[in-house]
Amino acid sequence: MPIHVSLNDAEIHYQFIRSPGPGGQNVNKLETAVQLRFNVLHSASLSDPVRERLIALLGKKLTREGDLIIKASRFRTQERNKQDALERLLEWIRRAMVPRKKRKKTQPTFASKQRRMDTKKLRGKTKVLRTRKATRED
Repeated sequence: MPIHVSLNDAEIHYQFIRSPGPGGQNVNKLETAVQLRFNVLHSASLSDPVRERLIALLGKKLTREGDLIIKASRFRTQERNKQDALERLLEWIRRAMVPRKKRKKTQPTFASKQRRMDTKKLRGKTKVLRTRKATRED
């Protein structure tokens, strides 16, 4: 289900850089790659719960100042790379908008307890067999 996200354009900063990798003369003279900067910590567009979940999701991808930097150089044109970077930012925010489900505590079933005990007994038997072998050889 698509989630609607609205961001203020003033909060998103674009910087155009030369694209790395192969491409010949086009790469050397045109700045087609895009570096998108979005400050997660000071964004007025994000609610507090979404901001907290986004910070947790991004982890080390954030700078000390709270900026998320996305580099896009997949396409040959500046406009398509700009759209690609913006779509990736929106995808991160959409993921953060969906709250995690709370885990319901459950008790282990009788069958799972039985399986656990059976494997423990089997493991114990193999260890006993090993120790008896070691004592006979000495």
